[in-house]
Amino acid sequence: MTQDKDAPLREDIRLLGRLLGDTVRDQQGESSFDLIERIRQTSVRFRRDDDLAARRELEGILDALSREQTIQVVRAFSYFSHLANIAEDQHHIRRSRAHLLAGSAPREGSLAHAIGHAIDQDIASPAELAAFFDTALISPVLTAHPTEVQRKSILNCQTVVARLLDERDRMQLTPEEAENNLEALRRAVLTLWQTRMLRPTRLSVIDEVSNGVSYFESTFLRELPRLYASLEDRLSKADSALGALELPPFLQVGSWIGGDRDGNPFVTAEVLEQALKMQAAAALGYYLDELHTLGSQLSLAHGLVSASDALLALAERSHDSSPHRSDEPYRRAISGIYARLSATHRALLGSDPIRHAVADAEPYLNVEAFSDDLDILHRSLQANGSAALARGRLRHLRRALRVFGFHLAPIDLRQNSDVHERVIAELLEVARPGTAYLEQDEEGRCALLLEELATARPLASPHVQYSDDSESELAIFRAARAAHLRYGKAAIRNCIISKTDSVSDLLELAVLLKEAGLLRPLENALDVNLVPLFETIDDLENASVIMDRMFSIPSYRKLLSDARQDTQEVMLGYSDSNKDGGFLTSGWALYKAEGELVETFARHGVRLCLFHGRGGSVGRGGGPSYQAILAQPEGAVQGQIRLTEQGEVIAAKYGHPEVGRRNLEVLVAATVESSLRPAGADTTPAAFLEAMQALSDTAFKAYRGLVYETPGFEQYFWESTVISEIAGLNIGSRPASRKKGTHIEDLRAIPWVFSWSQCRLMLPGWFGFGSAVKAWLNANPDDGLARLQTMYRDWSFFASLLSNMDMVLAKTDLAIASRYAALVKDADLRTSIFDRIRAEWKDTVEVLLAITGQDELLAANPLLKRSIRNRFPYLDPLNHVQVELLRRHREQSGDERIRLGIHISINGVAAGLRNSG
Repeated sequence: MTQDKDAPLREDIRLLGRLLGDTVRDQQGESSFDLIERIRQTSVRFRRDDDLAARRELEGILDALSREQTIQVVRAFSYFSHLANIAEDQHHIRRSRAHLLAGSAPREGSLAHAIGHAIDQDIASPAELAAFFDTALISPVLTAHPTEVQRKSILNCQTVVARLLDERDRMQLTPEEAENNLEALRRAVLTLWQTRMLRPTRLSVIDEVSNGVSYFESTFLRELPRLYASLEDRLSKADSALGALELPPFLQVGSWIGGDRDGNPFVTAEVLEQALKMQAAAALGYYLDELHTLGSQLSLAHGLVSASDALLALAERSHDSSPHRSDEPYRRAISGIYARLSATHRALLGSDPIRHAVADAEPYLNVEAFSDDLDILHRSLQANGSAALARGRLRHLRRALRVFGFHLAPIDLRQNSDVHERVIAELLEVARPGTAYLEQDEEGRCALLLEELATARPLASPHVQYSDDSESELAIFRAARAAHLRYGKAAIRNCIISKTDSVSDLLELAVLLKEAGLLRPLENALDVNLVPLFETIDDLENASVIMDRMFSIPSYRKLLSDARQDTQEVMLGYSDSNKDGGFLTSGWALYKAEGELVETFARHGVRLCLFHGRGGSVGRGGGPSYQAILAQPEGAVQGQIRLTEQGEVIAAKYGHPEVGRRNLEVLVAATVESSLRPAGADTTPAAFLEAMQALSDTAFKAYRGLVYETPGFEQYFWESTVISEIAGLNIGSRPASRKKGTHIEDLRAIPWVFSWSQCRLMLPGWFGFGSAVKAWLNANPDDGLARLQTMYRDWSFFASLLSNMDMVLAKTDLAIASRYAALVKDADLRTSIFDRIRAEWKDTVEVLLAITGQDELLAANPLLKRSIRNRFPYLDPLNHVQVELLRRHREQSGDERIRLGIHISINGVAAGLRNSG
């Protein structure tokens, strides 16, 4: 009899749904429960049977709801989406554990599979793999954005529910324990129901920093050391000659939160300083707690075990005079380490930790000094018959320190090139009146900037009051310099230039860094990476040309060689390139840019580190990370890759420690596999490249023709989506648009994609593909389809594009989208544009199925297909209610209860789709 592997998932969903229903009945009354249950059953019937009568019945019920009933319905179905997400995450953990317990071969995409495959196929020996990690850099970077919909309080409630479900899975509970667990789940669901889903005020940057730090406390600080230990043990087991292997900190988590100023006026030098302080507090707090526990565990008596001279000396210096520990040198040594770290806490943060030290001590001057003391503990245990003790908590603490330092996570600084340009123009004009920097051509600008970079003389004067913009920018870089002196250079490593389209954009940043002492010409020192961000289609096409010119500047090339280990980072913007040119053209432009950059960097002898500005949704470069990394052009990874993790995707990937560990392993596995592929293994046939270019050209015209060239499209977008309401939602510190007004050009890519997902069209993730393929088939009637089918089978880049599109198309619903379109007041405009969108969607689905050979969407992705089947009957009512609320709100604005309902529905739809932007 075949085991139904999804049965536990359905049981969890039923259990959580029943507990939620019980809560609604108890809190809101039987009539509210009956109404919600009737809506649920009707929606399930409609989805299961495609029953049009059920759909009409559902719409009739929802349209007739009172204002208060509407709020209760929206809350109930929104919370169900959250609970269903928890159940799905728990099921993934359950299936992974079952796979391991069965002794099955490691799954593709796991780190065990990547390492095992490399060794078994003679791609790399264990020693070569260890050497690979010596120069590797893998870094997910947490970013806040203006469609982050989750409150920290809600996430805390969800964490409790997840822990209790996990307890039911892993433990054989007695009847009493099972009842206690069920009662605890009831309390957790009740707490969730009684917790306000939305924030009463807009999130501040510091709130966002606090949210980001919480993922380090719950997941990264504990799971990253365990991941390193597992990898080291795997390699050592494969080759005993490697001994007790300790890999360098190649896997690190970065952050933009508190340093990303592009379009966010609330990120200031003071905010950056506070963010760094909060991060340091989390790191130091973790180390102090671990030391305290370690001290309680290492109760080794000197008469029973030996200790090294260095350890004994460390114990003597501890000033721990307790007679109870007089013969316990490890505990005394740890007391001294704790005292020094406590003093470090006071020196860096200006306050004592909650748990006081046994005596006063000198603070550690740097991370290395703290690490040296921990190494003394480690070596003494290793040398005196206690090696097993060195592999426990001490091992994880030593690893955490090497990864997180005193700074926790490096914060990237980012600013728009236009701002840098204005600041430089002002500084030059004050110092050298008549320079007229903004009137110079590119050659003239570069000449002026290189002249400034050739001297150590500062450009800014302390006796001049500059504009607010200039003062703010200079203050940020001075704060970065102070952070280096306080926490170490690892605290801030990268300065990113948004909207880079010229060499002068890079040189402008270099001059500003020189003003703060982060670039010191006479020493040929550069303390941070200058990172260009290429975002639009044009910028991506010019990226390699700009970098070629930059590397041709002797002084910059020498800086790279002497100060940055001949490594240059380049960031690629997925979101803005998609909004600019559409899904297909964006993907192709990114792929080509990477290939051209690989060639340019190789010619100059510079190592390339690509930073992928991926969003959570496919419309912003999202999708499975494993396939995305493997789909990169040959040579584009080279053991170094950074990528953004944004908004609610952070919660989905890293909110649960075990899920977080798995996602981190996926990044490492994909980087290993992509980097170690034999040269020439991924040579793409010229016919594939030719077909892709033709498809891109047509898709670009179709997308631009709709979005930027259709009269009235801007009006259609603002009236048929929730973009206006998103702009007023308290879900992020950053404004939704770069400028006041409704121009799509000024709108940030994140709310652009978010709005299309809310109305279930997902337009940025597929529009233009159907037109492109139809045109290609018309031009190549004999072998056109066969070539595309071969591309899908043999080219990972094309297969990844289509796989992501398949996922997005399956999440669209034209029937629901048509209700949003009905909000457009101009009937002719509404009909003409929606008819175009509907026709393109049908064409896209048709050609996608033809190319992939599927008979329906997601035929090759049963897990996601199951997820959609489980959750969409609960998502549909939210969309229907949201449309009705939007109609009421726009007819009678000012009703706060209606506005609240809209905002709760936005949260629920985002949770149900598991991607908001």
